Amino acid sequence: MSEPGAGAGNGAETLPLWVYTERAYLDYSMYVINDRALPHIGDGLKPVQRRIIYAMSELGLAATAKFAKSARTIGDVLGKFHPHGDAACYEAMVLMAQPFSFRYPLIEGQGNWGAPDDPKSFAAMRYTEARLSRHAELLLAELGQGTVDFTPNFDGTIDEPLVLPARLPLVLLNGSTGIAVGMATDVLPHNVREVASACIRLLEAPRATTADLMEHILGPDFPTEAIIVTPRDELLKAYEAGRGGVRARARHVVEGGEIVITALPYQTSPAKVLEQIAQQMQARKLPMLADLRDESDHENPTRLVLVPRSNRVDAERLMSHLFASTDLERSYRVNFNVIGLDAKPKTRGLKELLSEWLAFRRDTVRRRIEFRLERIARRLHLVDGLLVAYLNLDEVIRIIREEEDAKGRLKQRFRLTDEQAGAILDLRLRQLARLEEDKLVAERTALRAESEELTRTLNSSARMKTLIKRELAADAERYGDARRSELADVPEARAFAEEELISNEPVTVILSHKGWVRSAKLHDVDPEGLSYRGDDRFGAYARGRSSDLLLFLDSTGRAYTVAAHSLPSSRGQGEPLTGRLNPPAGARFVAVAMGAAELRMLVASRAGYGFVTSLGGMVSKSRAGKAVLNVPADSEALTLTPVSDKHWVAVATNIGQLLVFPVSQVPELARGKGNRLIGIPKKAAEEGECVAGVVAVGEKDRLIVRAGARHLALRRKDLQGYLGERGRRGRKLPRGFQRVEALEAQAPEA
Repeated sequence: MSEPGAGAGNGAETLPLWVYTERAYLDYSMYVINDRALPHIGDGLKPVQRRIIYAMSELGLAATAKFAKSARTIGDVLGKFHPHGDAACYEAMVLMAQPFSFRYPLIEGQGNWGAPDDPKSFAAMRYTEARLSRHAELLLAELGQGTVDFTPNFDGTIDEPLVLPARLPLVLLNGSTGIAVGMATDVLPHNVREVASACIRLLEAPRATTADLMEHILGPDFPTEAIIVTPRDELLKAYEAGRGGVRARARHVVEGGEIVITALPYQTSPAKVLEQIAQQMQARKLPMLADLRDESDHENPTRLVLVPRSNRVDAERLMSHLFASTDLERSYRVNFNVIGLDAKPKTRGLKELLSEWLAFRRDTVRRRIEFRLERIARRLHLVDGLLVAYLNLDEVIRIIREEEDAKGRLKQRFRLTDEQAGAILDLRLRQLARLEEDKLVAERTALRAESEELTRTLNSSARMKTLIKRELAADAERYGDARRSELADVPEARAFAEEELISNEPVTVILSHKGWVRSAKLHDVDPEGLSYRGDDRFGAYARGRSSDLLLFLDSTGRAYTVAAHSLPSSRGQGEPLTGRLNPPAGARFVAVAMGAAELRMLVASRAGYGFVTSLGGMVSKSRAGKAVLNVPADSEALTLTPVSDKHWVAVATNIGQLLVFPVSQVPELARGKGNRLIGIPKKAAEEGECVAGVVAVGEKDRLIVRAGARHLALRRKDLQGYLGERGRRGRKLPRGFQRVEALEAQAPEA
């Protein structure tokens, strides 16, 4: 292949493919960056927006003019300045007319221009009408005063401005969003008065820091009245670097027990928010919410009503969850990437951005003054010639009447220029009156005074600075308004944890002998009276609330955690725990407990060892559980027993030995074998003696000793004879209770 630029013999240029593609891609990239996607720092507009504004000004569609069909404007824009798609061009026009998209709309629309629910629901351009808004004056007021350069349009037939002479930094006021090739921009909208005040501060103190400027610019000011919740230090970092993020959340009030959302974050659809909340309600993730309504109307553009199930619902906690899980709180990127005065894109911090715009403004004002001085000089030149004519009126009239080349003779006789002579010849007879001469003298005096004043301003940086400050303050007063987006220091939004969404209602959990589990609402169910599968039977039960911790203990001493609200109903026969958990081979579930994490539990084995631990200390997220009690190989764990400092511990062996002692004698451990609870001689253990039951007995409880079909009820005072130190042998139960099967603590009936 030939070298780049080499001829092919027929006048065509031959290039390697990589050279051609690189050049084409770079050309395309620069076109997208400069002529489509990024705004200019001077007027804050992209090319299509600038062309729409300029075309409307050329059509005479000022803020005081009659509305014109949008199709008329788009036709002019496409035909004269922007040879692209009409749909994209019209959409750019619509965006500048939507008050919920632009903080200060540049176009005033009539007809359907979209809604916050669906910004692209606007009517076709043949139906809508538009004219420029009064804020467009900030861009166009100085356009005809030589302030900016013009360039030929795409076909070279007319000229268009390269940039509009903005009187305020609209690059910050309305913001901009765009994606170019390899870069993007995200400039958020701001308040006119705050930005103008910051510009004045920077003019007065060029060494002011970004922190100083943010004493004036508090942060973004969105078109909606949402609350900005980004901390002050994060905002400062974002404005210093020109990159970062800002979070805004909806504004709400509580009216008559209902939560009313009155403002949404910028570019948030009310319909989408309602859909997100409704989806959570259908998924039963918002059990505390009964209903939601959209009561928005003309007087209340945003009014979304959330109805809690009861007045006990914490409205602020509910809203915190919705902020975290819906578009009621949104994050916005900050990326001050704009095209600078050098026609190159760059990400700038707040100070650099305002400094460069002020340089643009100084140049604009300088060119405006120079343009005015030139006009004054031309007018003074003509006025001087006209006054010569008035001083020599008779001679001028004679020359005009008698001379064939009156213009040439006037120039020769009075040493006039071509423009002066032409102005004299253009005079009407009634302008030859003495009064007109006086007006010219007064005009010359006024023009000379204005010229001197402008010249002094042009030659003095202090005067120029004062003029710019005065104009900024006047424009801020005329076009400014109060801040809409409040800044607040609020807690970070936090979604509900799974346990917070569980309805807190009384439940009874029933465990069968073979490890099947189910749950019944309320506490009045009789666990032993329920039906069980085949040869299965009642094993254990626990009463608590659906939000409590629920633990199961297997015969090897491992504890398992299960969510109480996830258990099947007691209307059926339940489901096997082995479907949810992975206990060791041969192990069976022997105990169940419910309660708060701090609830103290007594755990023991049939070998006669045990200790006290907390329910929360036994929690495990693993299906394999957590080893809590070390059980000897020939023994097994017993039931879990809730205890308090006022309880006595009763331990009975299967041959009728009973020992009672205060719970304070039992050690508190996190895990392990524990200490001996009752003494079982080695020979007796070898012959089969083991612990039949361990219970905690309250002051008013009765101890029930079960031996086959017989049972023995012992009150607290009856247990005095069995009191002893932990680890002792205890005393024999009465005759007939030498084969104890179980112990129970029975509370007195209400």
